Amino acid sequence: MSLFNVFDISGTALSAQSVRLNAISSNMANADVVSGSAETAYRARYPVFTSAYDAVSGSNDAVGVRVSGMVESRLAARQEYMPSHPMADENGFIYMSNVNIVEEMANMISASRSYQSSVEAMNTTKQLILRTLSLGR
Repeated sequence: MSLFNVFDISGTALSAQSVRLNAISSNMANADVVSGSAETAYRARYPVFTSAYDAVSGSNDAVGVRVSGMVESRLAARQEYMPSHPMADENGFIYMSNVNIVEEMANMISASRSYQSSVEAMNTTKQLILRTLSLGR
């Protein structure tokens, strides 16, 4: 494995964490969305990560991470009794998204730190390459 592969691997990690941060921000933006039925209420979405392998060489060495899809939370929508709300159903209930803001904040901190770790790996690799090049002077 070449030292330059670190840039490719870290790049895939940066891309994946960027998708994760976008999903988190979308979840947080829709946390207070109200719906008239449980089926149409916003559900939190999360990316699914899988290892990416080098298909060209046929080896089983992981060469990064990729986003294989997005999944919706299976938790039920929050139900509140508000008969005066314009979106209330015939029983007087409104349905709110199943987004947990505290959980989303924890996920945001985790994604941010993962992103920072990948940037640090790239910076460290860059410094190692520059030091290696200066050995010949």
